[in-house]
Amino acid sequence: MSALRICLIASSRYPVSQPFAGGLESLTHQLAAQLVSRGHEVTLFAAAGSDSALPVTELEVRRVRYSAAALSDVHAPAEAWMDDHHAYLSLMLELARTGSERFDVVHNNSLHHLPVAMSGMLDVPLLTTLHTPPTPWLESAMSAATGQVACTAVSRATAEGWRHVVDAAVVHNGVALDRWEPGPGGTSAVWTGRLVAEKAPHLAIDAARLAGIALVLAGPAPDAAYFDREIAPRLGGEVTYVGHLDHASLAALVARSAVAVVTPAWEEPFGLVAIEAMACGTPVAALSRGALPEIVEDGTGALAAGDDPSDLAAAIARAMRCDRRRVRWHVARNFSADRMVDGYENRYAALLDQRSAA
Repeated sequence: MSALRICLIASSRYPVSQPFAGGLESLTHQLAAQLVSRGHEVTLFAAAGSDSALPVTELEVRRVRYSAAALSDVHAPAEAWMDDHHAYLSLMLELARTGSERFDVVHNNSLHHLPVAMSGMLDVPLLTTLHTPPTPWLESAMSAATGQVACTAVSRATAEGWRHVVDAAVVHNGVALDRWEPGPGGTSAVWTGRLVAEKAPHLAIDAARLAGIALVLAGPAPDAAYFDREIAPRLGGEVTYVGHLDHASLAALVARSAVAVVTPAWEEPFGLVAIEAMACGTPVAALSRGALPEIVEDGTGALAAGDDPSDLAAAIARAMRCDRRRVRWHVARNFSADRMVDGYENRYAALLDQRSAA
């Protein structure tokens, strides 16, 4: 397609840089880099500290001085909430004033409600990618927005979860195949991601012990209380935590693992760690939640029906029998970054065609 001027909206709180705070930041980095490589003029509005190799404009987080009366309000939100509010409010007001002069399309990859609620103020089409199940603030924003809200969802499961609010086209997340390369496998299992309750790494530890396989955990641990309560007491012996790794170290760890364990305690909107592992040829043993049945099919891993660690231990044993070449092929065919960016380019073109027709 012809080169476009694209505005990407990311998180105002977490930098789009390594080591990534989560899958959303990793995905946004990948999308921005791929769009630039295809010749588009990209401006990425993101948190301070984002990768300077990308065309980043820092989202302005202004420390507002509140009156004593405002601070005494028993319903006053936390300062971090207000920081996010002002960052996105300032951006959307700026785009309302000058967006049509600078951009052809705005692509919202934040989880904040204001880009959606204020989309009707823009003279340029705005596309929102739904990265989560429905939340009250996003549902409210969609009901308040004027005109049609254009959305994509990262999986069929996520699109279905939002069906009562909006019809969203599906653009599956993708992985950069040259950054997650095939590896030899090994004898240990691996768990990657944020060590938080909704990702339930403690279930991976219990299942790995039942399966009789060593487990390495890697990722940030932002919830100290959860880590101290559920993870720290389970470490030791054949279970190790190696911290928050940069991309090269993480990819090497996954590539030399026998199996990747994925344990969402919620309806996982996609499961980027699963396709990252499979791109390395590492099969996946996962809880069957959310989008994971769309990603993990026979021959690429195994799904556990419930949260029982013994069921997951059996899935680990089944997954380890998969052919690593078949696992890699599955991701290359269905979940490459090129395929994802093709999907977004098609959505941009459709929005622009609709705008021209109108």
